[in-house]
Amino acid sequence: MRTSHLPALSDVTRDRIVYGGDYNPEQWPEEVWLDDVRLMKEARVNSVTLGVFSWAKLEPRPGVREFGWLDRLMDLMHDHGIGVVLSTPTASPPPWLGRLHPETLPRDEDGRVEWWGGRQHFSHSSEAYRRYAAAITEDLAARYGSHPALTLWHINNEYCTFDWGDEAAVRFRRWLQGKYGTLEALNTAWGTAFWSQGYGEWDEVLPPRHAHYLKNPTQVLDFKRFTSDMLLECYVAERDIVRRHTPHIPVTSNFMPLWVGQDAWRWADEENVVSVDIYPDPRDPYGAQSGALVQDMTRSQARGPWMLMEQAAGPVNWRGVNHPKPRGMNRLWSLQAVARGADAVCYFQWRQSRQGAEKFHSGMVSHAGEEGRTYQEVKQLGAELHQIGGEVTGGRIASDIAILHDWHSWWAGAHDGRLSTHVDHPDILRAWHRALWEAHLTTDFAHPEHDLTRYKLVVVPHLYLLTDTAIENLLAYVHGGGTLVCGFLTGIADEDDRVRPGGMDARLRELFGIRTLHEWWPLDAGETVECDGFRGTLWSEEIEAGGGATTVSYKGGELGGLPAVLHKDRAWYVSTLPEPAALRDLLSRIATDAGVRPVLDGLPPIVEAVRRGDLLFVLNHGREPVTIDVPGTHQDLLTGESCTNQLTLGRYGVAVLRP
Repeated sequence: MRTSHLPALSDVTRDRIVYGGDYNPEQWPEEVWLDDVRLMKEARVNSVTLGVFSWAKLEPRPGVREFGWLDRLMDLMHDHGIGVVLSTPTASPPPWLGRLHPETLPRDEDGRVEWWGGRQHFSHSSEAYRRYAAAITEDLAARYGSHPALTLWHINNEYCTFDWGDEAAVRFRRWLQGKYGTLEALNTAWGTAFWSQGYGEWDEVLPPRHAHYLKNPTQVLDFKRFTSDMLLECYVAERDIVRRHTPHIPVTSNFMPLWVGQDAWRWADEENVVSVDIYPDPRDPYGAQSGALVQDMTRSQARGPWMLMEQAAGPVNWRGVNHPKPRGMNRLWSLQAVARGADAVCYFQWRQSRQGAEKFHSGMVSHAGEEGRTYQEVKQLGAELHQIGGEVTGGRIASDIAILHDWHSWWAGAHDGRLSTHVDHPDILRAWHRALWEAHLTTDFAHPEHDLTRYKLVVVPHLYLLTDTAIENLLAYVHGGGTLVCGFLTGIADEDDRVRPGGMDARLRELFGIRTLHEWWPLDAGETVECDGFRGTLWSEEIEAGGGATTVSYKGGELGGLPAVLHKDRAWYVSTLPEPAALRDLLSRIATDAGVRPVLDGLPPIVEAVRRGDLLFVLNHGREPVTIDVPGTHQDLLTGESCTNQLTLGRYGVAVLRP
């Protein structure tokens, strides 16, 4: 667990917002570097990340070190007052490592090798990879640990590799032995009595490679747990090296939002700074809400301020159609991140590449150069972040609502043999968060075993798997006076993905007032089910209510007259996914009854208001001006102007209000 004596993001920010991004100067002649520094200073850039994909440059042959170029860069940054987030380069091994040690290359489920020529081509289980990664990390830490430009260590980049190879199989068996102790316990947990899968020797156990038909779901679940743990071992090994050299310098590794292979709750406890990469689609009508979800989740993992490690100043390069950001959107979304707890706003990357796979991925300096709109907007944002940083950094966000999310539940519920492939955990999570966001209610995220007592409302969109500890935690929360709302398929399976008797844990059935859950009735794509007052989508359930529950019923069809929503005391169960407006209205009513109110009343749907510390952020996500009621007199820190009782925001406008 993180403890108070360890370095933190505040050691990097020093009462300012960290602003900058990935800098890859090895792609450019050195005469460009001075021009880069000039433009950085004009844009108020105070931080760059160096070395993310520089392994081949730093170690062109085994054991050879070429640090001269990095020495010059570190000195250049320090001379101009720009801090360095120094990355270990281990996300992209050089070609010589794969050639000399082919066992370092990962293999897919079919045994095919993933070759060099891209990135992330490493086996997390390879002893050779770990040895070479430790060696380059050791030398970087020894050389630059005392350099005055160094502010933060960035380990690897976007850990995201799976590996089904032979070394992974050996480590998987070792991991399982640590978890279960005996083959008997493993066979019981995996339910290997089904389909004659019983294991008599540990060497018979393999990663869940390509199979003739459906794989054992608990084997797949454990392999996902194992993958997250192996990647974490790689991170911790490098972290411990740099921490030994620089115990005063914080360490991070950037998450990808809601990436399936990484239990970010567990990872966050191993980081001094929690950081994330956020890339909403500018054409997505819910792009702002998508960003808010990731921001809320990252803030919750960090338990306070966090770092936006990567975003795009313009288009990305990996969608089918890569749209640029309209004028003002980059500023809006960056300040949204600050509103929701970010004390660092950074980009991939500083200067847009002219070659390589990401030459059409935008940079803070685009192909248009310093006269281009992208850089001009980056410069404006830098000035504004510099202006407000001293009053924003360190500010906390108080929320009365927690949304529960757990990677293990997601992993278990995604098995190929599930009842509906249309049920996607992240999609359901987004739908419920969107409902609360559109109701102008700020939310935290929490693990189902976290302490929930400080929240007035706890929302569980979809947790197929719940441990006994988690269930007891939910019961204690409700019995202690909290309000709980759960979506369908909650508490179906235990931690081994074993369906609980009755199709839902008996304690939860009692809590919600469910006598019998007779059948699950998944819906086809586009199919809806009529309920009293709204329509449900995606799912429905054949439920018999017990004593003490009030219900909202299905109307017509096989489930006509049966409960779609059950409410017993402070516990609610929603057995379908209401259409968006209906879900928003339902959660808004429940929140109001629980004593939760929006920061501002009467906001238009496209306006977002978040209170961070003593400051009120108001953001217009629309293309037309809006005027809203803001009781009292406030000063806008961005403009210096005062407003009394009303505020007008232009297209994609933002105000940061101090009372």
